[in-house]
Amino acid sequence: MPIAPENRWLYPIDWPELSRLIRFGRARGRCERCGRPHGRKVVHLGDGAGTWWDEERATWRDGRGRRVRGLAPPAVLEARQPSLAGLDHVPWLPVTRVVLASCHLRHDPSRNGPRDLAALCQRCHMLHDAPEHRRTRWRKAHARRALGDLLGR
Repeated sequence: MPIAPENRWLYPIDWPELSRLIRFGRARGRCERCGRPHGRKVVHLGDGAGTWWDEERATWRDGRGRRVRGLAPPAVLEARQPSLAGLDHVPWLPVTRVVLASCHLRHDPSRNGPRDLAALCQRCHMLHDAPEHRRTRWRKAHARRALGDLLGR
């Protein structure tokens, strides 16, 4: 996730190197919450549980990286879908390219210790930041209203 220009000064000058160290040194190129591999396209079910296909281990995993039993592999699930005569079968399972980012666990960019950062995929990062995004949206909306009240608009 790009750093907002107004927050750039909060980050250390060596942020790119620190981020790379967390994502590829400590986390070895995998999300520290769900285990999705950086840079790869993963098949997922699009469900709220974050179920995705781990191709390396040939198993389904949930949003926390735990193995999900009882689901057939993606090829079998897609083959079970009805198709129209004379048309090629179209895959229906969604595919997402995984991108790791360094996440500030306490939402404080000035804290950059190993315990304050985590390598998270885009799904886990958005879930982690959702409460903070709600607070920011609420704060901005109320600031706009207050400014409107102040200026009589």
